[in-house]
Amino acid sequence: MASLNKAMIIGNLGKDPEIRATPSGQSVATFSLATSEKFKNKNGESEERTEWHNVVLWGKLADIAGQYLTKGKSVYIEGRIQTRKWEGKDGHDRYTTEIVGDRMQMLGGKGEKGRDGDSSGGYIDDTDAFDPDKSPF
Repeated sequence: MASLNKAMIIGNLGKDPEIRATPSGQSVATFSLATSEKFKNKNGESEERTEWHNVVLWGKLADIAGQYLTKGKSVYIEGRIQTRKWEGKDGHDRYTTEIVGDRMQMLGGKGEKGRDGDSSGGYIDDTDAFDPDKSPF
């Protein structure tokens, strides 16, 4: 039987990405991404609901996220959903669900600037060669 694990979200960063490196030197970026939906409740009043998603990027995508993404920036992330389990300090099992991204599109518009002051967007996946000197960002 075939299966599919695909996540595609567009949202705004809740804070600047946290960048770290594994012992082998591979970059990892983690950040939260907010998605919102507007709807009318049973009384006909407009409401908005926000969901927060944990996102993880690896390798050059992590490096790019660390360089260009900032709190509030709009971004499209495509990847897979992953749940990890670990043991908490209290000895109980803990779980976290995250989106492990393999593609990213920065969705900046006028007035929405990254750390370098550029407001252009760019689509990058983990198979693209990235040359910062030739970057469209």
